[in-house]
Parts: sequence; C-alpha cells; structure tokens
Amino acid sequence: MDKFKEWMDTWLLRLKVKNCKTVSFGRRTDILNEYTVSGKDVEKVDKIKDLGVTFDSILKFDEHIDIKINKAYQMLGIIKRNFVYLTPHSFVILYKALVRSHLEHAVSVCSPHHKLLIEKLEKVQKRATKLVIAV
Repeated sequence: MDKFKEWMDTWLLRLKVKNCKTVSFGRRTDILNEYTVSGKDVEKVDKIKDLGVTFDSILKFDEHIDIKINKAYQMLGIIKRNFVYLTPHSFVILYKALVRSHLEHAVSVCSPHHKLLIEKLEKVQKRATKLVIAV
C-alpha cells in the first residue's frame, strides 16, 4: 500500500480512505489482513457492491440474485397496476424492457447453477406468463 501511496502522491491524487473497503475472497476469509493508507485503516467488509453486482466473500451471488428477483417482481407489479388493457405484443415489449433486463443483469458474472436459484428465476417468468393470460 505504500507504493500505491507514493504513486498517488506522484500524480497528485487524493484518496478518501473512509470510502475504501477491502474484501477477502475464498474459503478462508478469516485470515486477518489489515491494510492502511496514510496511517488510516481500510475497512474490511464481507460483501461489496460494484457496478450493480453484489459480491460476497465466497462468491455465491445469492444475495445479488435475490435483489434482482425482487426488482423484477416490482416491475411486474408496475406493469399489472398501470397497464390495464394490454395486448400480448405490448406486454412482451414491456416485459423485455422492464423485467427481463433485471433478471439478465450481470448474468455472465453470476450465472446461477444452483437448482434453487434457477427455480426462483423461473418463478418470475411463470408469474409473468400468468399475467399475459389475465390480460
């Protein structure tokens, strides 16, 4: 971290240490590594959100997928409440724009491979198909 501090000083950059966090990834995250910059400790956390993706210390992505599923359900509720008379074609357009975009966000990073997570994602799609039939 001292080399990093020297580089920052060379390029006249400032760093707010209070906004910095460290995460240890892997099976053994109990190893204590204390990082300091300019004599100030950098906070250690178990999970961090970066570019809309929640990373936890063991890279399971359960929390990220749960957040995205809840957001997709919110979008389905908005469609159901605000668009009373929908044709199937217009519903597909709204579904792709508002719901599926949340379900597919960062799917290349957190590809769900556990059966439970896949079932949760499919449950959102099943609810959407029921909404099409109701319309």
